[in-house]
Amino acid sequence: SNPLPHVLILTAIVVGVALGAVAGYAGGWADNLIMRLMDVLLAFPGLLLSIAIVAVLGAGLINALLAIAFVSIPVYARIVRASVLQVKEQDFVSASRALGSSPLGILISHVLPNALTPLIVQATLGIASAILDAAALSFLGLGAAPPTPEWGLMLGEERNSVFNAPHLVFLPGIAIMLTVLAFNLVGDGLR
Repeated sequence: SNPLPHVLILTAIVVGVALGAVAGYAGGWADNLIMRLMDVLLAFPGLLLSIAIVAVLGAGLINALLAIAFVSIPVYARIVRASVLQVKEQDFVSASRALGSSPLGILISHVLPNALTPLIVQATLGIASAILDAAALSFLGLGAAPPTPEWGLMLGEERNSVFNAPHLVFLPGIAIMLTVLAFNLVGDGLR
């Protein structure tokens, strides 16, 4: 199994957490700059922005996954920022600040561990969204290329066989549906 998809999504989560944590904890101009950049990225529909990125980078599974990871960064950044804004006002953070802890130390050891709970739920839901986006890009011919086995590619290649051999279309579609449903149910359960 190829670990690259997991690494790219994990990288998007780490970058989003870092940006959101800095924006929420620092406030001021850093918060405005980072969040306005995230707002610009969120202004575009995710799949459309992914298509544009893949069009620039070139078709392929790695480029599609890079595009999906890049597009998902603002979601994680906004969630972490909102959570950090709540946690940094708690008494234990004020106590740590009064004891002379550095701002970075407070952020890493006190604020972030208490701010990551909503992120876990979003990460499970984000995986489901990434699966759908990767399947859509492959269906359009911008993701995986043959002979790579990818459900969206299977749907795209066999869409004209829906009446002759419906199992070639329905089985990958059902696999996508069940996988996305499973991640959504895990996310709902964690919530």
